[in-house]
Amino acid sequence: MSDQSPSGPPGPDPVDPPAPGGPVGPAGPYQGWVFPPTGGYPPGADPYAGYPPGYPPYAGHLPYGWPAAGGWDPADPLVNPPHAGVDAWFTRCAGALRRGWRTLLPIMLLTQALPAAVVSIISLGLEPSSQLPADGSLPPGYLGDFLTFGGATLVAVLLLYLVQSVGWAAGTWVVTRQAAGEPADLGGALRYGLRRAPGLYGWTLLVGLLVTVGFCFCVIPGVYLAFALALAGPVYLFERQNPIGRSFHLFRSRLGMVPARVALVAAAVVAGTVVGAVLEAVGTAPLGTDPFAAPGTAVGAVVVVTLAAVLVVPVYLVQLVGLIVTYAEQRAHEGPVNAARLAAELG
Repeated sequence: MSDQSPSGPPGPDPVDPPAPGGPVGPAGPYQGWVFPPTGGYPPGADPYAGYPPGYPPYAGHLPYGWPAAGGWDPADPLVNPPHAGVDAWFTRCAGALRRGWRTLLPIMLLTQALPAAVVSIISLGLEPSSQLPADGSLPPGYLGDFLTFGGATLVAVLLLYLVQSVGWAAGTWVVTRQAAGEPADLGGALRYGLRRAPGLYGWTLLVGLLVTVGFCFCVIPGVYLAFALALAGPVYLFERQNPIGRSFHLFRSRLGMVPARVALVAAAVVAGTVVGAVLEAVGTAPLGTDPFAAPGTAVGAVVVVTLAAVLVVPVYLVQLVGLIVTYAEQRAHEGPVNAARLAAELG
């Protein structure tokens, strides 16, 4: 799989029209565009001298939202400059949570906790193990019930991923726009999430399939793929091209930094998921093997599952913010970038 170059520049400048030849990316002119726009220049001469690689002047100045020539902004609230270290990474993650938790919390409740609770309730209600007799024999109709359970759970999980894609896109929009000093309300976030969810959903399914196949062959390939593809979601939202190849490229380019950042996020996700599963198991254990057999125990099961899902919401917030800040940091290693440019790239 070939590596892709970083995303191209954001949309056209709001004041000046684009150059006739079209923008030029870090890897050279894009296919189908004339380069250079002036019709040529002497061999060895660089008409864009003095600007950072990949950041040519645009109608006499740098495009709107691009960082000024000469370096990175160490005070940028989202982009951790190269060599700033893990402390600065933590600081930016905490800042994103502090700025956006009031908007991010309802997004995560609606798009992560609620669908997860629905999937758990369906699984708990249809799970056929309560039908197994003590001697281990299979009762009549058990195979059909098991297939029904598996099919319903699969459909519920696929729908869960679709709703979660809305939340991931909406949350990314909020975190990035707030870092750029732009307004980010709940309604606008959900509208953006709905618009970008179908594409993100497709790539999420493909990534999940690859990771699952990796775990089936051996645990280590599955773990490697999970880490290497962790940035595929942000890559799609910001760059909208080849998320899998770009995620692999970012991962391999900085094998020390990216796995370390992703490992911190993964540790929080695994710990929170385990805590939520334990709370759900402990809470539903007194309700019997078939809690939906009676109205009282059914209500209790729904309450326990919902509370367990709500308690896992901080994990979703950590996952969202941690991966966005990690992606922004890797973009900074490819060239000067700031929160304003990333917000413009989201579209």
